[in-house]
Amino acid sequence: MAFVVTENCIKCKYTDCVEVCPVDCFHEGPNFLVIDPDECIDCTLCEPECPAQAIFAEDEVPEGQENFTELNAELSQVWPVITEMKEPAEDAQEWDGKTDKLNLLER
Repeated sequence: MAFVVTENCIKCKYTDCVEVCPVDCFHEGPNFLVIDPDECIDCTLCEPECPAQAIFAEDEVPEGQENFTELNAELSQVWPVITEMKEPAEDAQEWDGKTDKLNLLER
């Protein structure tokens, strides 16, 4: 089982999770991070590090966010691996907690 980055990461893109990942399974897009399910070892280290609380175990993804499981798998195949912490989006705090952000996802 893998972990999944969900909607609240969109336009926030905190990278605290990347810093603790022992297998470099995070991939970076323009305004969102994803986890490669084939690389994730289910270590649970990333979940508590996410300031936006956007990371969930695959079997605990919130209702209505299930499509992010497939989205993480798809985008992790095309986006580059990120291995070091970076600054979040400038307006991350403004976007944290907002809903219906999927249409803002930049590929």
